[in-house]
Amino acid sequence: MKLNYIFCLLFTSSLFLGCSLEEIPEATTTKGPIFSSESGLILYTNSFYNMMNGKNLHRADAMSDYLARKDTPPFITPGNFSAEVSSGWSWSDLRNINYFIKNCNDPKVPLAVRNNYIGIARFFRAWFYYEKVKRFGDVPWINKPLDVSDTELLNKGRDSRVMVMDSVIADLNFACANITAKTEGTRSLVTKYAAFAFKSRVCLYEGTLRKYHTNLNLSSSSANLLTQAAAAAKVVMDEAGYKLYDGAGVDKSYRQVFINPAPVATEVILSAVCDLALNNLNDGNWYWTSGTYGDKANFIRSFINTYLNIDGTPFTNNPAYKTMLFKDEVKGRDKRLQQTIRSGDYKRLNNGVLEAAPPLFSYTFTGYQPIKWALDDMYYDTRDLNINSVSIIRYAEVLLNYAEAKAELGSLTDADWAATIGLLRKRAGITGGTNTLPKDIDTYLQTTYFPAISDPIILEVRRERGIELCLEGFRFDDIVRWRRGELMQMEWNGMYVPSLDTPMDLNEDGKLDVAFYQKLPTKVSGVTYVEVTPLVSGKANPQLLSNGTSGELTWFNNIPRKWENKHYLYPIPAGDLITNPKLGQNPGW
Repeated sequence: MKLNYIFCLLFTSSLFLGCSLEEIPEATTTKGPIFSSESGLILYTNSFYNMMNGKNLHRADAMSDYLARKDTPPFITPGNFSAEVSSGWSWSDLRNINYFIKNCNDPKVPLAVRNNYIGIARFFRAWFYYEKVKRFGDVPWINKPLDVSDTELLNKGRDSRVMVMDSVIADLNFACANITAKTEGTRSLVTKYAAFAFKSRVCLYEGTLRKYHTNLNLSSSSANLLTQAAAAAKVVMDEAGYKLYDGAGVDKSYRQVFINPAPVATEVILSAVCDLALNNLNDGNWYWTSGTYGDKANFIRSFINTYLNIDGTPFTNNPAYKTMLFKDEVKGRDKRLQQTIRSGDYKRLNNGVLEAAPPLFSYTFTGYQPIKWALDDMYYDTRDLNINSVSIIRYAEVLLNYAEAKAELGSLTDADWAATIGLLRKRAGITGGTNTLPKDIDTYLQTTYFPAISDPIILEVRRERGIELCLEGFRFDDIVRWRRGELMQMEWNGMYVPSLDTPMDLNEDGKLDVAFYQKLPTKVSGVTYVEVTPLVSGKANPQLLSNGTSGELTWFNNIPRKWENKHYLYPIPAGDLITNPKLGQNPGW
């Protein structure tokens, strides 16, 4: 009965807490039953997890440089984005958190217990503000629940990025020091080491952004932030007991982390756990296999080219790579490639029967169709039926955070390399270059992605981050902090097609899969035919071959994507700016 009462009380409070920063708050109801017992504190802090939106992280890279999709992102399509359509200026989660922090002071609950839950709340406040700063830059720092008398705070301008991020790190330091649970069996709750892992993410982001965005005049504080990133990651590496999952061998271990129903506890630190009994599911298969639902996102060839050979050498060292057929280019590579896209002998279940599953051109525009989050049973392909948990923080990211922070500081050692990048590559079956720092620059990686970087260590760390964390929601943030927004304009290119009207067997199972034509030839049964005529019904065809009748597939070259410096931040939504003109608009918008 008491539990039901607390639920009702929290719901009543949320009616007040759910307003935006511009709305006038109202007084809340009696708080005693919530804050006078640990069960009440648990119930309240559990309400914070919704703000992570964890079940949708499998599609968080939909706007990135390495994915082609069925349409161009409005954000970088000229004329398609403005302050009038911007979003994200919502503050209800912050009100909820601040209300908890202010009122978690009942002496009936021991101080250490209260500080544990305040630590969890401050973790989530750091999460909230980290997302806001990434999106908008300077934002108002509010560290108290607003009431009707707080007119000055309700109408204040934005605080500096430095002040806000200092406050975020202070929140994370409190969380690291006071959250008592070091690990947690379900991997669905915030722990001490989740806080350290997240701190490494935040400090790496902010440290590299300040280093490369010299226009902000904050580069002098970059090294301190990178040092904090490395130190936080090292705590997790030395104390937490996590390790990369390798129980399924080099051919399957990497992908198993993303398709397992329960979080893989050795590697996953925090996860959005799905539960069939509670109908708490995600739409991974629907999003990554449907020809009509979702973004139909698929990798471009330029990114696939960055996967190393299995011996650790660059794939693009082979002068024939530009005209290599799909069936050949996927062989002898980093084992994560075959666990990330449809290739080779990949199969799927159709009503319990295993069937070969080459890239499906009713879905893919490039040939590089992702499988990282999609279960292999076609049963899950319609609606949100997926039972696989979605990782929010995992140990692999911590290793990458440590390696990159140390590389940017110029202090990464051979031992550091072997304990981070080396471990990730060994899990992927790579045999060479796993124990010592790289000394040679991969000219393809440098020229195509990072022409301003001349340090081979930083280049290889960035390669590894792109491959290991692809489709996990990091890529756009990485592009922003590295100040490489121009990558968002990369050509959406696909596999090499040697000639028209010639069906291709993509997975070498003896069955022809796809052919490309300009004048429809006599059809071969079972083959998907894709038209690459420049004009279709008088309109520009978005699907072409780079040389007209041969070459790489290209997609949507006829619609421009334009990156400008203003795109490093989103505009303040116009309606919110009208309500509070003191906010000011971000440059260029």
